Amino acid sequence: MTDQTQIDRICIATLRSLSIDAVENAHSGHPGTPMGAAATAYCLWQYFLRYDPDDPEWPNRDRFVLSAGHASALLYSLLHLTSVRAMGPRYDESNREAVTLDDLKRFRQAGSRCTGHPEYRWTSGVETTTGPLGQGAGVSVGMAIAGRWLAATYNRPGFDLFNHHVYALCSDGDIMEGISAEAASLAGHLQLANLCWIYDDNRVTIEGSTDLTFTEDVAARFTAYRWKVEHVDDANDLTQLTRAYEKFRTLQDRPTLIIVRSHIGYGAPHKQDTREAHGEPLGPEEARRAKEFYGCDPDAQFHIPDGVKEHFNAHFGERGKAAHMAWKQLLTTYRSQYPDLAEQIEYMQDRRLPPDWDADLPAFPPDAKDLATRESSGTVLNAIASKVPWILGGAADLAPSTKTELKGALSGDFQAPALPTDHERSYRGRNLHFGLREHAMCAISNGMSLSKLRPYASSFLVFTDYCRAALRLSAMMEIPIIYIWTHDSISLGEDGPTHQPIAHLASLRATPGMIVLRPADANEVVEAWRVIMRQTERPVCLILSRQAVTTLDRSRYASESGVSCGAYVLADAPDGKPDVLLLGTGSEVSLCVFAYEQLKSEGINARVISMPSWELFEHQNQEYRDSVLPPKIIARVAVEEASIFGWERYAGTSGAILGMRCFGLSGPGKIVADHFGFTPGHVVVAAKEQIARHAQG
Repeated sequence: MTDQTQIDRICIATLRSLSIDAVENAHSGHPGTPMGAAATAYCLWQYFLRYDPDDPEWPNRDRFVLSAGHASALLYSLLHLTSVRAMGPRYDESNREAVTLDDLKRFRQAGSRCTGHPEYRWTSGVETTTGPLGQGAGVSVGMAIAGRWLAATYNRPGFDLFNHHVYALCSDGDIMEGISAEAASLAGHLQLANLCWIYDDNRVTIEGSTDLTFTEDVAARFTAYRWKVEHVDDANDLTQLTRAYEKFRTLQDRPTLIIVRSHIGYGAPHKQDTREAHGEPLGPEEARRAKEFYGCDPDAQFHIPDGVKEHFNAHFGERGKAAHMAWKQLLTTYRSQYPDLAEQIEYMQDRRLPPDWDADLPAFPPDAKDLATRESSGTVLNAIASKVPWILGGAADLAPSTKTELKGALSGDFQAPALPTDHERSYRGRNLHFGLREHAMCAISNGMSLSKLRPYASSFLVFTDYCRAALRLSAMMEIPIIYIWTHDSISLGEDGPTHQPIAHLASLRATPGMIVLRPADANEVVEAWRVIMRQTERPVCLILSRQAVTTLDRSRYASESGVSCGAYVLADAPDGKPDVLLLGTGSEVSLCVFAYEQLKSEGINARVISMPSWELFEHQNQEYRDSVLPPKIIARVAVEEASIFGWERYAGTSGAILGMRCFGLSGPGKIVADHFGFTPGHVVVAAKEQIARHAQG
């Protein structure tokens, strides 16, 4: 493509006018970036993006991530004009467009497919939920990593099953956010040449010109990250845009940043305050002037000129359909030559587990030597990974501490190739090294999961503070990320209050859609992993101890299979009628067991309840929950080395909650736990006080 043709201009103007009308009709939204970036996105979609509109989930499609999620009206207009089809059970109708004209007319209204910011699963063609700036950029790096890993693992001579590209449209805000720096640094290190960020450099944010806060040399920064930087001086110059995209497609050794100079509301010269065009509708009069400037009928609403959709279909549509058809034919031949690999791809894409995935899970007998749950988890992870080849992941520079390294035959680091011919060997590694980039790690894991891999990410529990936005989006998108958080309590010891998590369990439990699992011993860890691997639509936070904990004798106490119910009776009164309930999670369950034995020796009947997952417990029916926590027994003691917030749900308003009401203390773990009263003796005292109190009351 060289010169901008008349039909190209009409298509770009239609993208702009549809975006203007959607925002005006909603009396809400951001019209500026959709107007300014319309030509940039049009050139990419129409002439480069490989994407079958009839199957927006084709595994080898190019990915387009709208990291600038506030420009959602542009994405919805593209999805409508390219006739992307609806897929998935959340559409009431089959054989409909993902975004209809009626959907556009209901932009930002309840029930519309055109939500305020793009939402994965809700609208076909939306590759990831975006809105919090920088998240889409981080996710795109995960998608690029997945693409490289899939190619290295499954491609064979003559069978390039995976060779797609990942594009992310970023705003000034995306580039400012710290997560983009983390993600870009890692992408440059990994030489992800399949990744292209398109920076819509319009130099405006909500508060005004970026000169208020942002005067750095972005090109120099990304060059230092080892990216290739291309410049397009005019966002409406399709020749410049084409040249930049072509250069990206030929580059082999680094990701690309295309800096596209644009203007908010480009082509609407009457707009006096560009801040308004960024953050709110233009207003009726300014909308008319903008449309006139673009050559559109200023009085027509949601108008699509003749030939526009046909033009999109002739390029975007036909190119994608042909590529997809060729890919399916290639896969058929591949399946005949590599049936085992083809089967893995099918399992992966369907989020199914191989039949023997849990065949080698270990069992942990009682042992005089206690075992930290991070240790037992590392053993279980390696056993599962040997059966599920698409599990891969790592830690934010803490794999030796979190015990998340894949070892033996599974070992191998995902790294940049030393030579171009080393791609297969280097990118096939399943151990990822994220560096000290917790936030990017979680966003990258989102991108890998959206590409149907089964990633895990790990760090200390306290550092989930750095990951909050990405964790929240994992739950919002309903994708089965495995988060492994260790050093789970004040008992981690000498690192002190800066590293001892207090409010973190409560915060994770408060996140809708997130499953939190804090197993009590090694065998509960095994069952926790069974729960984790069966998830297809929920992320899980596995919370593990640094300190050694007792491996309970299951011949004396109940089976660990109760973990799948979220809470279960671990030890009970002989007649099943306890005087007091002792509730705990993680390492504190052992305190409850020791207290139970002491009370039993004194003739006091207690029940120990292990509660590894509140979320799973709440999912059980009322009859089961009442069988574990009988409503009539109000003498209760809850024990957890964390904030007491939320425990009143189970301990009751008159129950005792042995938890943390302040930050921790630096010292050996046992000394710190004793200091705050986390001892069997303290549990015994609290239990007796509860019995006495409620006997009198």
